[in-house]
Amino acid sequence: MHRRMNIVVLSALVAAPTAGFAAPQNYLYTSSGELAEHRTLLERPDIQGVQIVYSWKQLETAKGVYDFSAIEQDLAQTDTLHKKLFIQIQDRFFEAQARNIPAYLQTPAYGGGLVAQTDNPGENKAPAQGWVAMQWNAQVRERYQQLLTALAAKFDGKVAGINLPETAIDIDMKDPKSGFTCDRYFNATLDNIRFARQAFTRSHVVQYVNFWPCEWNNDKRYMSRLFATAEKNHIGLGGPDIVPNKQAQMKNAYPFFHQYKGKLSLVAMAVQEPTLSYTNPKTGKKFTREAFTQFADDYLGADIIFWSTQSPWLKPPRAAF
Repeated sequence: MHRRMNIVVLSALVAAPTAGFAAPQNYLYTSSGELAEHRTLLERPDIQGVQIVYSWKQLETAKGVYDFSAIEQDLAQTDTLHKKLFIQIQDRFFEAQARNIPAYLQTPAYGGGLVAQTDNPGENKAPAQGWVAMQWNAQVRERYQQLLTALAAKFDGKVAGINLPETAIDIDMKDPKSGFTCDRYFNATLDNIRFARQAFTRSHVVQYVNFWPCEWNNDKRYMSRLFATAEKNHIGLGGPDIVPNKQAQMKNAYPFFHQYKGKLSLVAMAVQEPTLSYTNPKTGKKFTREAFTQFADDYLGADIIFWSTQSPWLKPPRAAF
């Protein structure tokens, strides 16, 4: 099966996409501070690297004061093992107490910086309370882009890639205090990924996309415009979940991944903990590694899968007694 034969090379400095593989490469997915406990998994020859999530608050401890020591420590570990590192810079959170953006942003000068949101973390699970940074607020977004600039100055070409969080949010869109509009949110997302692409000239830039607030089945052309922008600007795309043929995704991002197979600089999808909760309607059992991989490869055109460290196939087999 030929893959990525018509990728446009961004520049001689950009790391080459993972072309030529018969199936997506396997990476681990974990949170900051957890890499050491998963070292044995990372050492496996069938694992090419790891994606690690870092919160905005962790990386910017005060206005313009950056602490990248966690990334530096993780990069040292991956370099030692000759593995690759993707960094996800998180600006939205799925626990009620997780207001994980810098404190200075949570002030009236930045409109409070955060708005409450709910999230449905998997199949048949109650929605969880969380927060999302107000990227549609120009002052908040400018500070996020300053963080991206500082990260690029330190890590461009050293990390395999940087990815920005998913497009889906679930907030009270009628709250006049937030300043939210559908178009502002969409335009802010595109502004951030274009900025990240300009800042990172050697590492991959990947935007996670699954749903857009206010849109269903591309009725506002947000999804189609994002994919066109990604192709034009050599931006990778991906998503936080692979759920084969799930109806909601098939009415949103998935058909565009299929339409753009071979046209994007990188496609990086994830199997996170909530993804593991879904049941395959054909078997009545949880989706297997093979089912995830086949759909990611054949339909979505994925180059990389970021696997939760809780994925059953990563666990050692139980000894027989």
